[in-house]
Amino acid sequence: MTALERIDGVPVWRAVGATPGPSVANEKAGVVIVGAGPVGLTMALDLARRGRPVTVLNQLAFVAAGSKAICFAKRTLDVWDRLDVGEKMVAKGVSWNVGKVFHGGSGEPIYTFDMLPVKHQKMPGFINLQQYHVEEILLEALAKFECVDLRWGHQVVGVEPRDDSATLQVRTDGGDYVIDADWVLACDGSRSPVRNMLGLDFQGRVFEDNFLIADIRLKDKRPAERWFWFDPPFNPGGSALLHQQPDDVMRLDFQLGWNVDREACVRPENVEPFVRGMLGDVAFEPEWYSVYTFQCRRMESFVHGRVVFAGDSAHLVSPFGARGCNGGVADVDNLGWKLDLVLAGQAPEGLIASFDYEAVVTADENILNSTRSTDFMTPKSGASQAFRSAVLDLARSHSFARPFVNSGRLSMAVAYPSSPLSTPDESDAVWAGVAPGAVALDAPVANGWLLEALAGGRFVLLHQDASLDVTEGITVLSLQAIGDPEGLVSARYDLQPGSAYLIRPDQYVAARWRRPTQALVEAALRKAMGKY
Repeated sequence: MTALERIDGVPVWRAVGATPGPSVANEKAGVVIVGAGPVGLTMALDLARRGRPVTVLNQLAFVAAGSKAICFAKRTLDVWDRLDVGEKMVAKGVSWNVGKVFHGGSGEPIYTFDMLPVKHQKMPGFINLQQYHVEEILLEALAKFECVDLRWGHQVVGVEPRDDSATLQVRTDGGDYVIDADWVLACDGSRSPVRNMLGLDFQGRVFEDNFLIADIRLKDKRPAERWFWFDPPFNPGGSALLHQQPDDVMRLDFQLGWNVDREACVRPENVEPFVRGMLGDVAFEPEWYSVYTFQCRRMESFVHGRVVFAGDSAHLVSPFGARGCNGGVADVDNLGWKLDLVLAGQAPEGLIASFDYEAVVTADENILNSTRSTDFMTPKSGASQAFRSAVLDLARSHSFARPFVNSGRLSMAVAYPSSPLSTPDESDAVWAGVAPGAVALDAPVANGWLLEALAGGRFVLLHQDASLDVTEGITVLSLQAIGDPEGLVSARYDLQPGSAYLIRPDQYVAARWRRPTQALVEAALRKAMGKY
């Protein structure tokens, strides 16, 4: 196995070194982000691009290696593209849209699916990219902003929330200090010290199963597709998963069962039969082996005064469906513009409560899909085993059964149809297209892509020949100005003459009208800003 330096048992991808502590024992800050993983760094980049000073505290003094998140969905790529790092992620990653599901020893898939069924969009359905590469790209982008103070080796050891601020006690090798922050954003992972120090916990299920992750280096190129096996010959009664990663690395997952010797399972002599059973007699180099269990759980609420939780600190899901880190990026995409408006005094603090509502809707959707996927993959009763066997057998030759095959319903943008920020359609309006509470759909425009035109971090009024005065706080975008060379914007949004959409800074639809008026637009804007 590739030798990696370890610090306190954690493998090191790149050493950074501890950041010296501040010159004062007590300091004040606007926004403090705890945790410098993909979620925390994305949050920092979003706020920095809005001109907000941000302090990021990371307990480790290095970028960690090891087997962590690798699958990033189109919606996450759209968010990163809005933050001007999406193209770098795609360039480094392995792009894929196609997934195949196999059963038994057959070399022919029983089911093939496409993660980008709506074509002509800028970003692919998914990329595979090791988490440390993601973090490096985000760190490179953050280095351009003087308003970001990223502190390595600064461990939060105490937190005291109040109605109008929160106090953090921080430990470094050079001594302790205190930060009095207006807002604390806890992006500190599944074992969140901030959550534990506040005495908060998760609700949900822990699944009694173990899976082996084997990251290996292999020169033999495979299709850039997701392959999943039920009951393969190399793992009878279990399942397996294959993903291609950059740098000639492959991610292999093998279901092991519950009562296993976890230490023995990662010994090279025990992993090799799985690898060769899946890939054949190939020459490979071990990169990283580990065994994991998983949970589908979340906090009851993500907002606790001026302490807000996002990502794995707030919710956990099984890895099947790639909903963990993608769900975390969705959290901070939702939170960033709201916190910016609150800090600017343009929206009431109650707007943050809508983050709690919408992020919980997203977490519940991800937990529901992850739970169903896990139950299908690891049936715990004779009836569920019989159901799975019947579905897999029927799927070979009957298309109606294929949607029931569940190897992990993969991450997609979650809609909030009942969001308090959305304005319902007019009662007499008939619409196709993207509904209020759903994320905007990309399409080509004259000089690029629609989502690029919606990436300015403000509310946008997208219209088709609507005669309206410019409303303060809204960027007006006419279809004629941006162009619709293939007619896909009009088709995907059902933009008939006179119609208009109000789109939030996070590219979610707040409202739409067949007959917009200044009063209707202003009322929808107030609602979308939490001014109920």
